[in-house]
Amino acid sequence: MKRQYLVIFLLGGVLALSGCASPLTGETYSREEARRPQIIRTGVVESVRPVQIEGSKTIIGPAAGAAIGGVAGSGVGGGRGSAIATVIGAVAGGMAGAAAEEGITRAQGVEITVREDDGSMRAYVQEASPEVTFRPGDRVRVQTINGQTRVVK
Repeated sequence: MKRQYLVIFLLGGVLALSGCASPLTGETYSREEARRPQIIRTGVVESVRPVQIEGSKTIIGPAAGAAIGGVAGSGVGGGRGSAIATVIGAVAGGMAGAAAEEGITRAQGVEITVREDDGSMRAYVQEASPEVTFRPGDRVRVQTINGQTRVVK
């Protein structure tokens, strides 16, 4: 019974922490970015293409998966067989946890190529937002704050 509670607790922790990832859209600001001056450049969108932003790869997913797999494996067999099943369960759980974390935090993105008013052309990648779509010919602002750049209309 205690194993079930541990598994539930660890799964809940993984899901809670995966929800802590900040969106990478042009409309999202961190607390540190609020009320800070920004460098603003303007330009025209040259092209837009969909891209995939890979998910995070922290220690949280593999660690939680290994713990859950180890607990599940320890319930198999007895004696030495149980120890082997625990190790196999932990390794498999760690791999599954890493894959789950990356998949849960993966996002659909957009690459926006902008010809800025100074003549330079740059591409920016940010998370796609259903509220804001970009098309070639759109006039945009390119905002940079604390080394983070976003494209906004």
